[in-house]
Amino acid sequence: MKNISIPSDENVLVGSEGKDDAGVYLLPDGTAIVQTLDFITPVCDDPFMFGRIAACNSLSDVYAMGGVPLTAMNILAFPTKKFSLNIMQDILEGGLSVLREASVQLLGGHSIDDEELKYGMSVTGTVDRDKILKNSTIREGDAIVLTKALGTGIIATAVKADFADEKTVSEFVETMATLNKSAAEVMRGFDVSACTDVTGFGLAGHLLEMIGDERLSVEIYSSSLPVLSGTIEHAQMGLLPAGLYRNRDYVGSRFTSAPGVARDIEDLVFDPQTSGGLLIALPEDQAKKLVSDLRKVGLHKADVVGRVVRKNTSEIVLV
Repeated sequence: MKNISIPSDENVLVGSEGKDDAGVYLLPDGTAIVQTLDFITPVCDDPFMFGRIAACNSLSDVYAMGGVPLTAMNILAFPTKKFSLNIMQDILEGGLSVLREASVQLLGGHSIDDEELKYGMSVTGTVDRDKILKNSTIREGDAIVLTKALGTGIIATAVKADFADEKTVSEFVETMATLNKSAAEVMRGFDVSACTDVTGFGLAGHLLEMIGDERLSVEIYSSSLPVLSGTIEHAQMGLLPAGLYRNRDYVGSRFTSAPGVARDIEDLVFDPQTSGGLLIALPEDQAKKLVSDLRKVGLHKADVVGRVVRKNTSEIVLV
């Protein structure tokens, strides 16, 4: 994108110049709309659940911006020579089940015949222009709260290798198919300074985006990281996705680990997530109450996973 010149528009409140989760545009009547799109390849064998996961993943960026999703359109690439149309119907039904849960109206969509199955949505919502949550506005002294457990990339690799047991797969699918709607609703009652959702860049990669160019550091608490069942065991077996290594290279020297932190915990912070949780920065004295409220609405893995401190250089430290 760096060599593509995008015309400026004074009504663009959040555009492509940063690394935010969605764009925000101001309409003439003062309404701010949030727009995003996302699609993924299958992460489980059940087509209905794949549809749910892809829909949750697509809606997540609107929630991360502090917005409320209103409408969606399907994006589908489907190999008609490989799968029956019943599979397509199950995928779309899965996506629609999430839209009903989120009170989002499906307006239509577009499909193509493709050799590789892909599904997702373009989503439009609204947000109060004075309450837009960006991902790069963290403050010194903030606590960092994560609303879902980590490990989906590692578990997905174990599933492909046929090493994951039924309990592990069940928890893995359930967390990805859980909307970030409840987390977003709870979050609105707090003085949140920044928010993003943890997806392909992993925890460390998304924290790096939150730090931006400020001379701040994030300390990650290795003992507080929520983890999906089976993740550490499979990481110790070397069942690590290629994206984990790319994320480690992306963060590079801006990451350090304290002596004594296990290598598999290091791997966990670089694990690429699908339909991950919200990563919320807020005053430290509000963090425990936020976690308590998140757990009350069923997000039992939510926890305080770090804090923001001032240092001479921007970095992420696993302690």
